[in-house]
Amino acid sequence: MTHSYVTHLSCSKCSEVYPSDRVQQLCICGAPLLVNYNLRKLAKVLKPDDLLKRNHDLWRYHELLPVQSAQNIVSLGEGMTPLLPMKKLGSDMDIPHLYMKDEGMAPTGTFKARGAAIGVSKANELGVKGLVMPTNGNAGAAWSLYSSRAGIQAVIVMPRDAPALIRSEVASAGSHLFLVNGLISDAGKIAAKAAVDFHLYDVSTLKEPYRIEGKKTMGFEIAEQLNWETPDVILYPAGGGVGLIAIYKAFKELQKLGWVDSRKMPRFVAVQAEGCAPIVKAWEAKKKESEFWPDSRTLAFGINVPKALGDFLVLQAIYETNGCALAVKDKEIIKEQKNIIREEGAFVCPEGAAAFLAARKLRESGWMKEDERVIIINTGMGLKYMNKEGMDLPVLQPGDSIKRLSVLP
Repeated sequence: MTHSYVTHLSCSKCSEVYPSDRVQQLCICGAPLLVNYNLRKLAKVLKPDDLLKRNHDLWRYHELLPVQSAQNIVSLGEGMTPLLPMKKLGSDMDIPHLYMKDEGMAPTGTFKARGAAIGVSKANELGVKGLVMPTNGNAGAAWSLYSSRAGIQAVIVMPRDAPALIRSEVASAGSHLFLVNGLISDAGKIAAKAAVDFHLYDVSTLKEPYRIEGKKTMGFEIAEQLNWETPDVILYPAGGGVGLIAIYKAFKELQKLGWVDSRKMPRFVAVQAEGCAPIVKAWEAKKKESEFWPDSRTLAFGINVPKALGDFLVLQAIYETNGCALAVKDKEIIKEQKNIIREEGAFVCPEGAAAFLAARKLRESGWMKEDERVIIINTGMGLKYMNKEGMDLPVLQPGDSIKRLSVLP
């Protein structure tokens, strides 16, 4: 059986066609390239039940992924993360059918493992020896570790304010790590020059077409975990917004395959922080693209992206599904994160907490209805963002006893 039904790449703006059997970056018009498949042919030979006998990882969908030979796969067991009912929070928010797709359970602790798995595997298939990327942290860690497994040299450029644990991941993987006294946009300029100077494959967000394909498997999994029923709302913390673009692409492909209801798409919600909300500002103004957000700041480091290359694709997904974009305050993100941990035992990342907070606000406003099935993407584990804030703990000496508990069972 054919391993992949990939046919070609096409420009997301001008529709120019490119072959998928060689290294590609952006279209000549400067827009990202997207992967295309022969879905009509695939629909005749692959059915949802065929997946039941396959491994529980993202490669169970290999026909809908761009790697053409299984021998080129670079894997750490990524995919099929849990879709958890959040009953306590759902009751508190008046959203009884509230679920969390927990990407904190992925290798490297974030959803970035999906993009890295497909991106590095395809790079391996194309004979790439070295790659470079700018990152706010987690993508750099994932691509470093997968590159190490593949024997590909990685050069990572990230803001010096990136979490220390993530910097350690990158360095431990043997990548060339460079810290920048600036933002992700500054790191991007340095990475782009390094790609030219050292003949490296530039895997910056959407400058290569394959990380979308890895992240779209979140959409496949959500549909499969819901018995191929389409949820009503999907909330996604959006920086570059690739995950949101990818899940939207996944549901469009599933519709063409006839695996989900062709009459229904989830309403997509892009969640950003008030200190960096270019997508929200563009959506509120009904624009097709965002503007650069100066002096961006937020504790949710993964969504601190002043200007996303694929912003027009994020906005397109929102507009076409009657979704929305919402910005939330950092102080409220911290409060919501603590609430999630204590109520549900889920140590979500700040970005994931932002999405939960947005769900709360949208339900309060009436934008979401009580009977709707709502999916929140938690993009990573909270442990990767640990600091000493709020950790003023009692210290006992040997032989001491506990005198008082503030809360008794």
